Amino acid sequence: MAKPFFRLQKFLRRTQFLLFFLTAAYLMTGSLLLLQRARVALPQGPRAPSPLQALPVAAMALGVGLLDSRALHDRRVSPELLLGVDVLQSPLARPRPGPRWLRSRNSELRQLRRRWFRRFMGDPQGPPALGPEAPRPAGSSRGTYVGCFSDDGQERTLKGAVFYDLRKMTVPHCQDACAERSYVYAGLEAGAECYCGNRLPAMSVGPEECNHECKGEKGSACGGLGRLSVYRVQELQPGSRRRRTVMSRGCFRLPENVTHAFPDSLVQANVTVETCSGFCSQKEFPLAVLRGWECYCAYPTPQFNLRDAVDGALCGQEPEAQRLAEYCEVYQTPVQDTRCTDRRFLPTKSKVFVALSSFPGAGNTWARHLIEHATGFYTGSYYFDGTLYNKGFKGEKDHWRSRRTICVKTHESGRREIEMFDSAILLIRNPYRSLVAEFNRKCAGHLGYAADRNWKSKEWPDFVNSYASWWSSHVLDWLRYGKRLLVVHYEELRRSLVPTLRQMVAFLNVSVSEERLLCVENNKEGSFRRRGRRPHDPEPFTPEMKDLINGYIRTVDKALRDHNWAGLPREYVPR
Repeated sequence: MAKPFFRLQKFLRRTQFLLFFLTAAYLMTGSLLLLQRARVALPQGPRAPSPLQALPVAAMALGVGLLDSRALHDRRVSPELLLGVDVLQSPLARPRPGPRWLRSRNSELRQLRRRWFRRFMGDPQGPPALGPEAPRPAGSSRGTYVGCFSDDGQERTLKGAVFYDLRKMTVPHCQDACAERSYVYAGLEAGAECYCGNRLPAMSVGPEECNHECKGEKGSACGGLGRLSVYRVQELQPGSRRRRTVMSRGCFRLPENVTHAFPDSLVQANVTVETCSGFCSQKEFPLAVLRGWECYCAYPTPQFNLRDAVDGALCGQEPEAQRLAEYCEVYQTPVQDTRCTDRRFLPTKSKVFVALSSFPGAGNTWARHLIEHATGFYTGSYYFDGTLYNKGFKGEKDHWRSRRTICVKTHESGRREIEMFDSAILLIRNPYRSLVAEFNRKCAGHLGYAADRNWKSKEWPDFVNSYASWWSSHVLDWLRYGKRLLVVHYEELRRSLVPTLRQMVAFLNVSVSEERLLCVENNKEGSFRRRGRRPHDPEPFTPEMKDLINGYIRTVDKALRDHNWAGLPREYVPR
């Protein structure tokens, strides 16, 4: 019995050794084949050194396409090159050799490789990430390159329109976004961030510090870490969106102290709306106020909050008569109210884990926009949506359990998912509106509308049958398992924005000024409002669908009252 067992043991040992040998041979053969393909792609010139003369690590890096063949040819192999860190090359540089699928294009993985190597080499800082040729100012842009500037993230000079694009950021893209809002300067930072404004940052630095390429425009300077490549905006690019126009806010009574309420002014004969708006836009004021031949620039304030409009006929008098009157015409300029655009992550981890919970299509993204601008802190998300990140929701990329954000977006329900949070703002919207909004998003993205064929297909009835019950169960689960809740109705937030938002901010334990809340009200729409005419019947619900939804409305209304909350708003009442 022992002899067969000994033979089996001997055979297994030989098999293990043979398997190890075959694996090593397979890997070596693959590396040599890849190396041979890479050598074929070497540029013409002096003969490259043989693999036996080169460093083994360098040869292996070339074999997997991480090392530029020219760097190996010149025998200048830096640690960053060995670990696959992108080298900034000129636009005319040839592509790196090696199979395309083996080249990592993920910046996060490159960062991890870089950090690992620095820890391994005992160099915590590491050399600067500069390639053989630094990126240059974009030559194809229609604006003028002004220079490289340092801009403090706490109090930015360029803080008008803000957006990000991790893949396709270009200088013209940023310029168009700034020109659309009538800003003079466009600043790009860290290769993917765009900022706008009408004043240059105070501190200029050397051009070598703006060493990041634009993500969508190789070879063009797009700032650096804490550095802005600033371009002067001259005109919109062909095919871009038109500039935003001035919008009338109505006729209002002048405040008691005009000099104190309106920080800047212009007095000249025959002043027009365009002249006054242009003057105030240049000064970065969101409001242009006209009284006769007098032009004032202002922000909404508690003394001038634009809530008590009067009859427009009181402002339609001759300039001289209107100047003596106590009324003025107010116009919204294209620029943003920048008093509430500064946002950051929490300085310390939050002790209370707060959810911003809603059914899909209930206005969660809009509520996040309001909360971020009111509190000055980013909101997080249980999911990752690159489209939202590119529109300025920087907390979208942060891990949802980091506790660095003021609250976390979620559409989840169920006991386990709910009890992870210490408290929650439960946002509820009319299911008829929510279902239409979510169906539009599923078919055409955040800003589009579903096509007519989508509404007429079987997809729409199936969607209603499955999602209507989810609308009900979502609210019921949060009422049942939520530890500490604030119920907010979307319709109430639209109607009474400042009082409702003040209640939400207090629930988040953040103190904000009245001026900041008025700034949020002035910038309330954000970047995710669907515009234009709806391409379908606004009432796409059949009688059977209405009966189903109305039953869920009654159930949720009763559950809210049973938990000592006010019932659903009147517009939810079955139709």
